[in-house]
Amino acid sequence: SGKNKAVFKNSSAKLNSSLEFLTLSEYITPSTVWQDPDQGLNLSLQVFFCLVIICVLLLAFLGNMVVCLMVYQRAAMRSAINILLASLAFADMMLAVLNMPFALVTMLTTHWIFGEAFCRMSAMFFWMFLMEGVAILMIISVDRFLIIVQKQDKLSPRRAKVLIAVSWSLSFCFSFPLSIGHPALYIPPRAPQCVFGYTVERGYHAYVMLIMLMFFFVPFLVMLYTFMGILSTLRHNTKLGLMSLQRPFQMNVDMSFKTRAFTTILILFSVFTACWAPFATYSLLSTFSRAFYYRQNFFEISTWLLWTCYLKSALNPLIYYWRIKNTSTSCRSFLATLRDVSAPVLFMCAGIIVLWCSGGHF
Repeated sequence: SGKNKAVFKNSSAKLNSSLEFLTLSEYITPSTVWQDPDQGLNLSLQVFFCLVIICVLLLAFLGNMVVCLMVYQRAAMRSAINILLASLAFADMMLAVLNMPFALVTMLTTHWIFGEAFCRMSAMFFWMFLMEGVAILMIISVDRFLIIVQKQDKLSPRRAKVLIAVSWSLSFCFSFPLSIGHPALYIPPRAPQCVFGYTVERGYHAYVMLIMLMFFFVPFLVMLYTFMGILSTLRHNTKLGLMSLQRPFQMNVDMSFKTRAFTTILILFSVFTACWAPFATYSLLSTFSRAFYYRQNFFEISTWLLWTCYLKSALNPLIYYWRIKNTSTSCRSFLATLRDVSAPVLFMCAGIIVLWCSGGHF
């Protein structure tokens, strides 16, 4: 009897402390599952998202994989900017492998079925690959600024590799705390993947603000400044005819190439801004606004914005193919070689599937 009283007293104390914690901090712990009978998407939206997401996933994976393999296998493609773009393509490809499939399953089931530990790891991967991609865009933008405005072409392939190593290291350092639960994340079904949620804890707010500054606002302002400076310089040079009168012919060719590369980076920057600005705003509102986070259609809003973000990873390879001549030529040659090599393998796999379906034994 005395033992039962002690157990009851300890349970009551734990319950009171947990209730007090919820009252003081006013946010749900990550292990708490939000049960809402109206949560999730209706059938028509599920079918629509499923078809679109599968296309985005395949394009993001296959398109960026081709870019990485081209730069790795072809020595002529290993210029400084192509090495940087290959790192960006690798980050987008890994985002397609380690995040998109699980977000797709969670969108359809409205429950995270992969465990709390992997939920934290997937969030770390999400932000690490995101910050790496933004860092690469910012490095290339600054490089275009130094070339066109300052007339300094200092980025060599060796320096590009050093900058890539530094950017990956910093991205890992900023995102690693998420993998160990500091700060804690919110397991679906509030959203199709583990996300920041509403809280009044100041440390949580500080980390979210730091992440938003590092992945969006600071790079956005830096890139905007460099692009405005480049556009002003190009307009000034065009007006005065400096590029044709004061530079030798070879320099004109080089500067024309650099200007075209700047246009490509400007398009990548525009796509990045259009895809990620809504998600950055959504993340801040989810953390600071209780009314926004507990909206009835929060899951649907999260799904739209999340897959708008993922769309950037699928659009980038198309931009490379469209804008970079060497990339498009090498891509066509590489795909032709890949088709010749993979045709027998695909034929063999198809034969195995046919035999398996017909009840064959091996």
